[in-house]
Amino acid sequence: MTQPPGQQQPQGGFGDSPGTGQGFPQPPAQAPQIPPTQPPYSQPGPYGQQPGPYGQQPGPYGHQSGPYGGYQPQSPTQYPGVPTPPGGGGGLFKGKPGVVIGAAVVGLLVIGGGTWFVLSGDGKDGKPSVSRSSDSPKPSGPASADEGSGTAGGEGDLNAGRRPGEANILFLKQNDIDVPGNGAEIFGPWVEGDTIVKAMSREVAGFSVTDGRKKWSVKLGADACLAAPQVSAGGKIVIGVKSGLTAKADCSELQMIDAKTGKAGWKTSVPKPKDLTGFSDFILAIGGNTVTAAGLDTSYGFSLNDGKQLFGKPSSGCLPYGFAGGTRLIAAANCPTSAAENVKQEIQNVDPATGRATWTYALPADWEVDKVYSVSPPVVSIKLQADDSDENTQRRVIALTDSGKLRSQLRLGKDKFKPRCSSSLLAFRGDIQGWCTGVAADASTLYLSTEPTGTNDVVAFSLDTGKPKWRSPAGGDRTMAPLTVQDGSVVVYIAPTYSVAGAVATIAPAGGAPKVVLKHQLAAVETESGFMESRTVYADGRFFLTATRINGLNDAEERETKTMMAFGK
Repeated sequence: MTQPPGQQQPQGGFGDSPGTGQGFPQPPAQAPQIPPTQPPYSQPGPYGQQPGPYGQQPGPYGHQSGPYGGYQPQSPTQYPGVPTPPGGGGGLFKGKPGVVIGAAVVGLLVIGGGTWFVLSGDGKDGKPSVSRSSDSPKPSGPASADEGSGTAGGEGDLNAGRRPGEANILFLKQNDIDVPGNGAEIFGPWVEGDTIVKAMSREVAGFSVTDGRKKWSVKLGADACLAAPQVSAGGKIVIGVKSGLTAKADCSELQMIDAKTGKAGWKTSVPKPKDLTGFSDFILAIGGNTVTAAGLDTSYGFSLNDGKQLFGKPSSGCLPYGFAGGTRLIAAANCPTSAAENVKQEIQNVDPATGRATWTYALPADWEVDKVYSVSPPVVSIKLQADDSDENTQRRVIALTDSGKLRSQLRLGKDKFKPRCSSSLLAFRGDIQGWCTGVAADASTLYLSTEPTGTNDVVAFSLDTGKPKWRSPAGGDRTMAPLTVQDGSVVVYIAPTYSVAGAVATIAPAGGAPKVVLKHQLAAVETESGFMESRTVYADGRFFLTATRINGLNDAEERETKTMMAFGK
């Protein structure tokens, strides 16, 4: 359903809003061109899009100093109790060192890496073939060789240097998988009850959240190549797996796994689009009881119960090219235009069971969906079509109502914001969600972290008016980024510095200074900072850092690379 005609077009830059203070009005069905405006933020060169969001939350990144944390590596003797990661340190969001990402793939990773931007048919009749659970990979039991209990490969007591008031290091995991010469991407993490799950190479494994012991492992027949960032309400995750072991294998197999039990379920193939020979990649998202797969000229929905295809790409009208999942399913769709160079898009609220749009929101001409920050409530970053290398790309953040009407356009002002959304190496387009860091939302508020200039702030925006409600500075030379919202308070990760440990803190609904709820160990500063471009999760009072990639330079460095770290009471 298109929006009613006859309304005025939006005016002003990305951070500006019309005089009404309510954001730009609903565009008509044939949305008019937005006049050029001065954008308050731009797209930095080295992190052009990943998707993302997955990591969002979620893939690899290029070599560049990041905005969160200015820690520099120190001698390992200065920090007793925790082993030094190879390759040196750096802030949480600094560029990966050589031990995490090989120089041979840096160029590719920059192209397909995490999005950073500054805000100023193999089956018959096109049906996939579904194999029974008995044909799926088999889980194994707990690995007895895994130390767990606050140790990593027998390295000793990780809490030996813990001071009063500091959190415990619950576990520190090292890589135990031999990866190929070009390295391997790590997918996840997913936290489901007492289990944290990650996927890499040909294994999906679940670990205890309290001590890191491996609880189960699913061996895959080929390499994991993609993953949906979400875990379903029933505890299911879906992994993309290569179709074989040869260089010609594409990323076209889906494997469902129960994250609670480690039981491998159905496996199915994504049909290849007709007349498309280079099909090798797609983006996954879980919404409701459906997993979607979207790629080049293709989109499908599959049941999480049995893997059967529920819907495919529409035969006409606006065609979805990307999905964002969670408590609802949101799609970005391309609409027909008179010329190929013209862009017309809409945001769709999709019924997960049928793939049909229950409402649509038409974007103005030449504007396109960039990232979905929240599906409930719907909050979307959009951008004016431009070369990805253009640092002056105009962007806006809009909030929609649950019925698809414009709720507000955020007044971002002169601040620059840098959400980081991760996804897969080859996803140049269609990853509209991923694993995002630096942004969180609840029913009434969107929280964004500003671009650090030595330090930074978290700013809360009203989704009803688009106006800033408050801002909270990290203070000193600290930097922080929103993780989630709990009980009305936004939860933030404060990155470590040279002399101060990292921390998890909350900011009250009315704003104010961050209140530390989990103070990390000073003795662990170097190790914590060694998780460059990591994904971060806070759940049930525990904070998890996971690496996003392991390189394949040599076996020794592979085995020394830290892959996961957890803090808790």
